[in-house]
Amino acid sequence: MAPYACDPALSRGRRYPQAPAPTRTEYQRDRDRIVHSSAFRRLVYKTQVFLNHEGDLFRTRLTHSLEVAQLGRSIARSLQLNEDLVEAIALAHDVGHTPFGHAGQDALNDCMADFGGFEHNLQSLRIVDHLEERYPEFDGLNLSFETREGILKHCARRHAEQLELQEPGGVGQRFLQHQQPSLEAQLCNLADEIAYNAHDIDDGVRSGLLTLDQLQAVPLFDQFRVQTLADHPQLAESHQGRRLLYEAIRRMLSSQVYDVIAATQSALNAAQPQDVQAVRNLAPLVQFGAEMRDESKALKAFLLQHLYRHPQVADTMGQAQVVVRELFSAYMNVPGEMAERYQHRISHTGVEDAALPADPQARTARVVADYIAGMTDRFALHEHERITGQRLLT
Repeated sequence: MAPYACDPALSRGRRYPQAPAPTRTEYQRDRDRIVHSSAFRRLVYKTQVFLNHEGDLFRTRLTHSLEVAQLGRSIARSLQLNEDLVEAIALAHDVGHTPFGHAGQDALNDCMADFGGFEHNLQSLRIVDHLEERYPEFDGLNLSFETREGILKHCARRHAEQLELQEPGGVGQRFLQHQQPSLEAQLCNLADEIAYNAHDIDDGVRSGLLTLDQLQAVPLFDQFRVQTLADHPQLAESHQGRRLLYEAIRRMLSSQVYDVIAATQSALNAAQPQDVQAVRNLAPLVQFGAEMRDESKALKAFLLQHLYRHPQVADTMGQAQVVVRELFSAYMNVPGEMAERYQHRISHTGVEDAALPADPQARTARVVADYIAGMTDRFALHEHERITGQRLLT
């Protein structure tokens, strides 16, 4: 590994000290804990763009996380970064996402407006720090500092200040000091963007909401469609549309990966960081080249207008937000409707106190948010139907 890569032997450690594993590095151990967690398994039934029941082949939060991990490891290998840390961060980066994708997150954030709001990155950290219940000695997964830092991609200042009070010098500090995370964390951020742009094109076309003709307006994609047809003219036939789409996406992904490697290596050569701490004190180093950055922004703008804001998607997500809001209201009014262990957390006065507000109403709201955020799409729908008698999004 390069000197600016995270070395597991030099990890800043875990919140609860543990003896090293005999056959695994600290980051390999983190990855394994994440894979075996309940929150990770639930990602298979959480929406990316299309609800789980809308089709068997659409991406879910789980398959998205696997794709991010694959892209991240490929780039990390070329840049001599720590692949295991990249994989651990990638697999855990979305475990705090609500059911129903960003629509569910927005609805839950609105519900929590008077109680500190809701951020899915912060929720991911809450899960690995507090909410997983797998070990007798501590709450959470007790991951290494470097993995936790990478999971917390964004954080509002008020939340960073709260984290700093609970853990001085911990994962909230960099947001207060305007520092960068490790290169491995920076890489996961960009691999996330590369992955969802590519697979949202695929899912958009599969759903019928996007067409290959529409995508000709996107330079980043269309150059590879044209290139593919030049190399394989037979794919111009109508029944070959799927092969044409896959090959164009594959080439687009490869081009983005090579661009990130080249642009990042150039930035590293110019900055010459000697260690991880030097990386933290510099501007972000993992990056696209200028042309690729502009083309990627244009692709995101296209997907926002033509896919994420498509009337069919908007209608579905509007109903999903009703589910989240009505569940929140129901549980706030009658906490006994929640699973027993969540009811217990509202009145519990033990080790979880640092993770929950002291004010009773705020405490109840945070526990309700934890419960809803942990739901899969289908469990949320079943709960909503059980409580309200309404069947939505069938």
